[in-house]
Amino acid sequence: MRFAVTRRRAGVALGLAALLATGTAVTVAVTDHRPAQAASSSTTATSSAASTASATRAISCDTAAGGKHFYDGPSASKKYDARFSISAAIPRLSSYTPQGIGTWWNWDGSKNLLLVTMYRKGSNSVIVGIDPATNKVVGDVAIAETHGGGITTVYGWAFVQGSTNGIRKYKLSTLRAAMKKAGTPYVKATGSERKVYGASFLTSYGDSLFAGKFNDKGRDKMYEYKISSNGTLTTINKAWEIPTKTQGLLVTKSHFIYSTSYGRDKLSNLYVVRRGQPDLDKAKLSCFRAPSMSEGLTEFGGRAYLVFESGSHLYSSDPKTKNVIKSLHKASISSLTSLA
Repeated sequence: MRFAVTRRRAGVALGLAALLATGTAVTVAVTDHRPAQAASSSTTATSSAASTASATRAISCDTAAGGKHFYDGPSASKKYDARFSISAAIPRLSSYTPQGIGTWWNWDGSKNLLLVTMYRKGSNSVIVGIDPATNKVVGDVAIAETHGGGITTVYGWAFVQGSTNGIRKYKLSTLRAAMKKAGTPYVKATGSERKVYGASFLTSYGDSLFAGKFNDKGRDKMYEYKISSNGTLTTINKAWEIPTKTQGLLVTKSHFIYSTSYGRDKLSNLYVVRRGQPDLDKAKLSCFRAPSMSEGLTEFGGRAYLVFESGSHLYSSDPKTKNVIKSLHKASISSLTSLA
């Protein structure tokens, strides 16, 4: 099942013009329209057609489904089902909705944590710590209300989405002490949030933080920020084009892996994009279907962990929700990066 969406771009600059958005976008065709030259109408038409043909590239998402799958609802795709498996159960779904996921290496000696951010409108948000070795919840903390679209840990700091265009930071030493306490202690952010172009999702790789803006109407962009030891973020003046409806990102040395979704009744897409080219139309990539309502991604132990919001009380009882998923899913990163 495929259809084409045309994006018009001016010149050769990185385009952010709107795509025609639908919930089942499968093929994206990008057309570069160049200024008409002074010529006869027939010559102009021929030239225009040639320019269009040479500048158009379709991004096709693999929709082949079927076979055995391990989650609720219909199969998303054979590629997804062959690579992913079930992981830890997500807690607090009766009152909170999960969004971001990050990794906290050596949080307590040699032990590690997966951190899941969850929101509840009108209330404090929570960060839940899950031990990937046992799949058990270690603890949780409360933070000021936020959608919590992303979380990552670097240099003694946890960075979390604050406002739509803001990033908060929390001292890991404070977070660690609170995570070990009974109940759900409140942790206050350090300083004011850092304003950025977009913080709908965020992650890190090495000493760089990546954050970008969700856009359900078309492609948007993300920026890279260098992280200092005191948690200061310095913008790298280079934008990366990102897929429509990006909800989460995992970064490796060689690839960006995007989680994209919008709508409880529509399947998600995972994009595996080779790094180095900021223009998606020039980048080597692969795209395939994933279960509905995918959100954040993180890496631990050579595996990608993917979180979904469909298991939340807001969506799980709605018959329109295509896939109700109440656990993390995991896949070997090599099985994904090998696609592009």
